[in-house]
Amino acid sequence: MAADWLGSLVSINCGPTLGMYQGEVSSVDQTSQTISLRQPFHNGVRCPVPEVTFSAMDIRELKFLDIQTQSGVSRASAGQGILSDPGVISSGQSGQNSRGGYPANNTHSTTAPITILRKGPPASSSNRGPKQATPKKNGVKNGVGGGGGQMRLRDDECFGADMDEGLDTDFDFEANLALFDKAAVFSQIDGTDCNGARSRGTPGGERGTPTRYRHDENILEVKPVVYRQITVPQHGGKEYCTDSGLVVPSVSYELHKCLLASAERHGLSLERRLEMTGVCASQMALTLLGGPNRLTPKNNHQRPTVALLCGPHVQGAQGISCGRHLANHEVEVILFLPNFVKMQESITNELALYSKTSGKQVASIKDLPVSPVDLVINCLDCHENGFLRDQAWYLAAADWANQNRAPVLSIDPPVNGQKQAVEAKWTLSLGLPLPIDGGEARVYLCDIGVPKQVFQEVGINYHSPFGCKFVIPLHSA
Repeated sequence: MAADWLGSLVSINCGPTLGMYQGEVSSVDQTSQTISLRQPFHNGVRCPVPEVTFSAMDIRELKFLDIQTQSGVSRASAGQGILSDPGVISSGQSGQNSRGGYPANNTHSTTAPITILRKGPPASSSNRGPKQATPKKNGVKNGVGGGGGQMRLRDDECFGADMDEGLDTDFDFEANLALFDKAAVFSQIDGTDCNGARSRGTPGGERGTPTRYRHDENILEVKPVVYRQITVPQHGGKEYCTDSGLVVPSVSYELHKCLLASAERHGLSLERRLEMTGVCASQMALTLLGGPNRLTPKNNHQRPTVALLCGPHVQGAQGISCGRHLANHEVEVILFLPNFVKMQESITNELALYSKTSGKQVASIKDLPVSPVDLVINCLDCHENGFLRDQAWYLAAADWANQNRAPVLSIDPPVNGQKQAVEAKWTLSLGLPLPIDGGEARVYLCDIGVPKQVFQEVGINYHSPFGCKFVIPLHSA
C-alpha cells in the first residue's frame, strides 16, 4: 500500500524549528518509518538537495496537496496511512474535490520531536533561514533517538556543509509573497501622511496607537519665530541678519557712543571693555589662522605670525589687548605702534601687560616683515580723530598692509564716509554694527557684555542674537 502514495504532492510541517516542506513523494519505507520527497521546497525556497528524507516521529502535520496512484489518476480513498505507525499518520478523510477525485487536503499530526533524514549530498544552510537544520550526510544512520544521534545532529548543524554551496538557489517569490500580510501593511500606511509622520488629530490616532514623529520634527508646539527682535530708535542706514535669520540693525556712531557711556556708568569700565574686545578678537583671529588644525604641539615649527597695526587711541588699545591674548596662545605677534611723547592711559596699561609676553614691538615700518605674514590686524583708525589718516606713519603702515598680501582683520572700524585706507577681508564690530563702508569685507559682531537693560536705557529694544557664541557673522539683509 505504501507504493500507492508515490508521486503524490504533500506538505510536511516539521514544527517551528525546521519549518515547512513541500514535494513529491519518492519513497515510503514502513520498516524504518521514513518518507522521502524529491525536488523539495523548504519554506517556499527550493532546497539545494534533490531529495529529503523525514522520520515519522519528526512530522507534526502532513497535508496531501495532490494524491496520485501509480497510473497517474486520483485515488478514491485515503483510508490506509502512508506509514504503518498509528501515532504518526491516522486514516485519511475522504471528500470530493473539483477534479471529481478524492481529498485534495488530508491532514495528520503528531507532537513528536523533530529530526530530518536527508538523501543526497549535503547542502549549505545559508539559504534555508535561521531556523532550518543542516542536512544530514548519512541518511538513516544519524536517525531518530539516542544521545549519539542528537550529538551528531548538533555537530552537523554547527560544522556542516560549506557556506559557499547553494548560493545560486532561485528564490520562490510566489510562495514568499503569500506570507506577506499586505492588508496589515496598507492599513498602517493609511494611518500616516506622505512624510511618514502619523496624522495629528486625537492623541495616538483613531486606533489608539502611539503618535510617531519624524526625527527632525519638534514635538512641542511653539510660537511663531519673530526674526526682528532688535529695534533701534534711529535707523542706522543698514540692516544685517544672522545665520539663523535674526535681523540686526546698524546704529549711528552717536547712539553707539551713548550705549558705551551708559554701560560704563553701570560698571562696564573701559578696562573691562578692552579685555572683552581683546578676547573676542583673539578668538576670531585664532579661528582665521586655522584653529586646532594649525595650533597644535606637533606644529611648533610652523607657528603663525600676526602683524598688529595700532594707533595712539582706544581702538589701538583694543588691538594691543588682542595681541596679548594671541601671544599667550603661542602666536608670533609683531606690534607696530609709533612713538608718541604722550599716550592715553589705556594704551600705557595695555603696553605694560603686552611687554610681559613673547610678542615683539616695533615703532618703524622698516622693522615689519618683508615677507607676507599669516594675518594683519588693523587698529589704525579712530572714531574721533580723522586727521590721523594724513600723517606719515599712518600712510606708511596702510601702504605696507596693502602690499603685504596677507588677509586683514579690522577691529572696530570707524564711520567717516570715506573708503577704508586698508582693504580688509573681515571687520569686527562691538555690540551692534555701525553703518561702515567696508567694501567687500565680511562683517562680524562680538558680544562685549553690555546688559539688556543698558540697551533699553538708550531706547534700544534688545534680544541677544549671539546664541551660544561670542562672535557671529552678519550678512547684508
